[in-house]
Amino acid sequence: MPDIFERLNLRHVINVSGTETPLGAAPASPEVIAAASEIAPQSVYMSELQSAACDVISRATGSEAGCVTGCSAASIAISVAATMTGPDLALVERLPDTTGLKDEVIMQRGHEMTYGHIVSQNIRIAGARVIEIGAATQCGAYQLQGAITPQTTAALYVISPLTVQERLIDLRTFCEICHAAGVPVIVDAASQPDPRIYLDAGGDLVLFSGQKSFESFTSGIIAGRLGLVQSCMYQMHGIGRPMKVGKEGVVSAIASLERWMNRDEAEYKSRIQDRTKRMRERLDKIPGLAARIKGSQVVVAVDPSEAGLTAYQVSIALTRQSPSIVTWNQLADFGEIWLTLRMVDDKTTDHVCERFEAVLSDPAQFTSIDQDPPNLGDHMLDQLGNWPISL
Repeated sequence: MPDIFERLNLRHVINVSGTETPLGAAPASPEVIAAASEIAPQSVYMSELQSAACDVISRATGSEAGCVTGCSAASIAISVAATMTGPDLALVERLPDTTGLKDEVIMQRGHEMTYGHIVSQNIRIAGARVIEIGAATQCGAYQLQGAITPQTTAALYVISPLTVQERLIDLRTFCEICHAAGVPVIVDAASQPDPRIYLDAGGDLVLFSGQKSFESFTSGIIAGRLGLVQSCMYQMHGIGRPMKVGKEGVVSAIASLERWMNRDEAEYKSRIQDRTKRMRERLDKIPGLAARIKGSQVVVAVDPSEAGLTAYQVSIALTRQSPSIVTWNQLADFGEIWLTLRMVDDKTTDHVCERFEAVLSDPAQFTSIDQDPPNLGDHMLDQLGNWPISL
């Protein structure tokens, strides 16, 4: 029998970009697949399963409580709603009508971003109003203090490589100011590998994705204060209902967190360091490329005059390989390609290096690719207009 890629005429993909949703997020770990397969044929009381998840989330993160949602975007809407209604089911059922409720959510302007849709839309879905503070690249503590009013129900803090993180208010200071005024802080840390950092900094509800750093099925995980998490569960009978998570999503989140707790962190980091070092050394030898390590990623600077291609042309040429290789090219207009190796093994890492070498050994065949990346918003619109794709 042909495999599912052949049956559906899909391309095989090597993802060294990260854990983005358009690429199916992270490959699920064997432990997650086994747990989901075990529960999938069964029926279960979802309240009991969510309670089991609460226990595991608490042990994994050190939070008072936790629950599982459909995804991190859902977690934002549900968390905002929870701060407005508390454990009042009548109010839960009334949303997104917020008449008479505190309904303002503060966020720094530099934290507005899109990862398929605009972050602030998650706030508005709940019926709340967004109060942006500061400029796109600068925000001061005084601006947060000045924005808090009796109508403030919460503040949202976004941790992402796609947002501005410098010259804005740091999370600890942000939380201290909000807590002094009795305002809870929701932290969107969807793709981050360790939610404990943001709980320790003062986050009241910290949100992270199961399907990204934790190699689970699609799910959102909320960790935080017991009362607020309980209020999040109330939302499953309101605006959270269309965002509900199934038994497979909850049990996969449990399995992924148990795996994370039991992982030898030193050994895991050592493997990643060895892999990134080997890739850096190999790519750095290719004419026109200069590779360096930044954290757990390899950053490749492309000199078009020597390589014969721009960074964007190299990234698109790699997608045309078989399997298709997807790199993070958000900074291609600055001449950089970023590679994340957490989700690939050593053999695949070597294959990616070989494809870099092959592309740049004959750059002429790829010069028809546009030199500069398109506007991302317009590119997304074009893709939507061309759907369904002819396979």
